[in-house]
Amino acid sequence: MRRFDTVLIADWSAGKRAPAKPSKDAIWLGVAREGVAYDPVYCRSRAEAEAWIAGFFREEMAAGRRVLAGFDFPFGYPSGFARRITGSDDPLTLWSWIAERIEDREDGSNNRYDVAQAMNALFDGLGPFWGKPKEDGWPGIPYRKSGIAYEEVSERRACDLVAGASSSCFQLAFPPTVGGQILMGLPTLWRLRQMDGVAVWPFEDCADAPVALAEIWPGLVEPAVKAATVDGAIRDREQVRLLSRAVSRLSLDELVPMMTDLPDAAREEAWILGAGHKDRLVELAGDALAPPPLRNDCFALPAGVDWTPVDDALALLRTRLTPVTGVEKLGLGDALGRVLAEPVHARRSNPPQPNTAVDGYGFAGGKVEGAHRLPLVKGRAAAGVPFEGIVPEGHAIRILTGAALPEGVDTVILEEDVATDGQAIAFRGPLKQGANTRKAGEDVREGDLALPAGRVLTPADLALLSAVGVAKVAVRKRLRVAVISTGDELVEPGQDAGPGQIFDANRPMLLSMMARFGFEAVDMGRVADDRAVLRSTMDAAADRADVILTSGGASAGDEDHMSALLREAGAMQEWRIAVKPGRPLALGLWDGTPVFGLPGNPVAAMVCTLVFARPAMALLSGQDWSAPQGFDLPAAFEKRKKPGRREYLRARVREGRAEVFKSEGSGRISGLSWAEGLVEIGDGARHIRPGDPVRFIPFGSFGL
Repeated sequence: MRRFDTVLIADWSAGKRAPAKPSKDAIWLGVAREGVAYDPVYCRSRAEAEAWIAGFFREEMAAGRRVLAGFDFPFGYPSGFARRITGSDDPLTLWSWIAERIEDREDGSNNRYDVAQAMNALFDGLGPFWGKPKEDGWPGIPYRKSGIAYEEVSERRACDLVAGASSSCFQLAFPPTVGGQILMGLPTLWRLRQMDGVAVWPFEDCADAPVALAEIWPGLVEPAVKAATVDGAIRDREQVRLLSRAVSRLSLDELVPMMTDLPDAAREEAWILGAGHKDRLVELAGDALAPPPLRNDCFALPAGVDWTPVDDALALLRTRLTPVTGVEKLGLGDALGRVLAEPVHARRSNPPQPNTAVDGYGFAGGKVEGAHRLPLVKGRAAAGVPFEGIVPEGHAIRILTGAALPEGVDTVILEEDVATDGQAIAFRGPLKQGANTRKAGEDVREGDLALPAGRVLTPADLALLSAVGVAKVAVRKRLRVAVISTGDELVEPGQDAGPGQIFDANRPMLLSMMARFGFEAVDMGRVADDRAVLRSTMDAAADRADVILTSGGASAGDEDHMSALLREAGAMQEWRIAVKPGRPLALGLWDGTPVFGLPGNPVAAMVCTLVFARPAMALLSGQDWSAPQGFDLPAAFEKRKKPGRREYLRARVREGRAEVFKSEGSGRISGLSWAEGLVEIGDGARHIRPGDPVRFIPFGSFGL
């Protein structure tokens, strides 16, 4: 079985159209990738949810990602039920039968009780469906379960008993209304199944299906849901968030037995994914857990690819890399520069109540024209010291910046525009109602998304989180990057350099770059051209770091031990990238740890780090992918460029024009210090003359 890249969990509803404001008892959709849950999606109706899910499936398949989609209602009924209804034991035949008869209107009203009554009529005696809104409606459906024998079919399926689910798929009313959910859910699944690439587990072979539909039950992570449902959090929302996270964190070795070691009854009755594994799912639903390692083929190029254009190389890194860092919760004082592991929602509106933006006098407005005189009430309103009374109509009150508007006040006039004797105020219009005031939640409303996952927290972000009442956030642990320099020719600055030796410039440069990027730099020192020593150093680096960054030895020469070791390990890919300076970039895994093998030349090492390793490591650290921001400037130079390779020139800006370093030699390290950024010249041929526009990317856009 191939691994799943994305997990979708749907909390379904059989009710009518839900309100616009996110609420319980509606449809919630949770999405997670590589152990990280995204902000759940709220849907007001089944039609809206079905359209969203279908579009999501298409997007994921187009991106090459495999989806496991779980729905929280039974996919089948107890053994024998399908045959009684359709004459066949095939549960998918029953899906089709139900889908043909269920009518689901735009407002959410439907005929599910009529369909259930028709199925009851095919059985002897009472039931098996029971429960209805009114005792005198649908005479073929018992109001209560009392008197139903469940002799022709069992009340519960085998998986219900294993999972400990107390509800029955025959219960139509009175919480939990699982019977209603299944009747309103199966038609949707039947239509989704018609899409190319969609298969239903365990009824069909899902080993390689791009999308697998599976039955789930949020009760399997109930302890985690209970712990997360505090301070007014919507339970349904937390269920899909935590269950999607837990399932996406299952290793393939754990998931395969859950999907294959099933009793015979599952082929007809269906099965709850994870039934019998509750403790493990609760553990995986928690916060402090590292996601699984990268796939062994994450750096493999498509068949037949030799020279790789820069954009293609970046696209491959973007689609194949996922976070490798763990998650921890920190107070805001310790969170600066860390990567948000989960979306953060406002716990309180900002501002929390209507307030004044100025010092002045407040009153009940309306469009104020001409001259006015208003008596003052005793007291005043100040920030943190609200006025407890009511301001009568036709009166005013002294009010200071930031103060909550007292009852009876909706407009404030500046104190500079008022004359007062302490007993009354006089002023002239015009003045609009609501002038000089702020509405409650006009910045951020309670429950709104404050910051998305993947964002690197800035001082401004900490101010926003504080303002909306958030004290702690789930963040990614810092990406640990081990830096290794290789080569017999290298010596430390300050040591005696013999003939043919040079001082190691790459390691100080790369270690400082990692620190500026916000990563934890791990200095593994210099390694001579000794394969055994390099192997030992790589082992130590894999133990101490999440990523290994090497310089030198990345080509295919006799002393290029770095690439040779990766080839021996069976996890080496040499990307011959059409870029100057640079070209060879060795990518691989060492004991499961990603390795970026950079060229030994300092200029090429820095350019390849900025262009390729920096965005890739950002993804590994949990950040969103972000391309460096450049802008067009007139050139202060002339250059002829041949087609085939993208070029990056060391550059700086003077008097609004982009200057480039006098030499393009990759050994001229002084050009890196001279430069303030890079001029990027596209893959095609170009003749640049002074004044022609060129793209300048400042080093700050890369995070330096």
